[in-house]
Amino acid sequence: MFVRRLGSVHCACALTGFNTCRSASQIRPMVVLGIETSCDETGAAVVDETGEIRGESLHSQKQVHVKAGGIIPPVAQRLHRENISRVVQEALDRSGVMARELAAVATTVKPGLALSLGVGLHFSLNFVRQYEKPFIPIHHMEAHALTVRMLQHVAFPFLVLLVSGGHSLLALARGIDDFLLLGQTLDEAPGDTLDKVARRLSLVKHPKCHGLSGGQAIEVLAKEGDRLRFGFKPPMGQHYDCNFSFAGIRNQVAMAIKKKEKQEGIEPGQLLSCVQDIAAAAQHTVASHIAKRTHRAVLFCRARGLLPQNNPTLVVSGGVASNEYIRETLRIVTDATDIQLLCPPAKFCTDNGVMIAWNGVERLKAEKGVVSHTQEVVYEPRAPLGRDISAEVRDATIKLPALKLKIKS
Repeated sequence: MFVRRLGSVHCACALTGFNTCRSASQIRPMVVLGIETSCDETGAAVVDETGEIRGESLHSQKQVHVKAGGIIPPVAQRLHRENISRVVQEALDRSGVMARELAAVATTVKPGLALSLGVGLHFSLNFVRQYEKPFIPIHHMEAHALTVRMLQHVAFPFLVLLVSGGHSLLALARGIDDFLLLGQTLDEAPGDTLDKVARRLSLVKHPKCHGLSGGQAIEVLAKEGDRLRFGFKPPMGQHYDCNFSFAGIRNQVAMAIKKKEKQEGIEPGQLLSCVQDIAAAAQHTVASHIAKRTHRAVLFCRARGLLPQNNPTLVVSGGVASNEYIRETLRIVTDATDIQLLCPPAKFCTDNGVMIAWNGVERLKAEKGVVSHTQEVVYEPRAPLGRDISAEVRDATIKLPALKLKIKS
């Protein structure tokens, strides 16, 4: 097995700096350090080629941003800078792996907040140059998509739905670095929409929402609400594609809130008496929109023969995928279309170093996207995932059969 490096040919173990050309008596799993700073989580983890998490550490900025009412990029940057060295060292210490024993370092370089990505990349390049280790630039959404393969065997191809605070997309994963993009958000992400609704409802003042993010607060209060009290409509009903649009949902909710404030004679910033019902209706509408676009993606892939006949799979990940109501809504779709639904545990759906390290492991084993420690790498705040075939989905004009959402609110 050979790979090309800097114009000459070297054995793969020379590139990794680790003994991959080893006899049966000398087997030691390759280990990769993963570093994540794409948004507001500073994460690091050491994962080996078997999927074992040797050590991890995570510093969350959530409470800081909750108090601020949203993520402030310069604040996120400062907190990353203050914590990244400690977080990485903690992951290494807990793993029992020395820096010189690493096979490579994998780091998120796209997409994300520019100021946050820059911190992780700068630290990582200094690290790999100090220890002369290979570097693996990671696409954040690709890492989310492949995390499930660390937990169980999922063969390519499979359908992927990624929904988070900053992204939403549907794609067909055909290989480690081979994705067909079926659809993506045209405006804002579902997590961003739910956070904005929570801020407009002033849920930070609700006694049951103390310390929760906006999306978490919506989910908690929605359990006590009537999702049918407000007739919010999922957008893009006459658009036969898999793209998403959540800004329209937010506008519908904002208009309803303004109307109820006037009726109840309260000022913005005060809690409405029907806050649970608005939360439930908003969450239901977001979930319905996601489910309908996903339903069309399943039907399109099946019609084009893009999914295997035996045991086709839908993988759902990203921070919003930890919302149980949204998962149950998607389960209605997968049950109706006879496709397996796989959702990583909630702790792996949100941003973390483990998913980055595992993506690094997959790329290292496949010899894809591994670069020398001397190579210059840049971060990309905006970066598409795979080849965009959303126009083909639209042109297929697939109409959806009606599905009843039998879910407890």
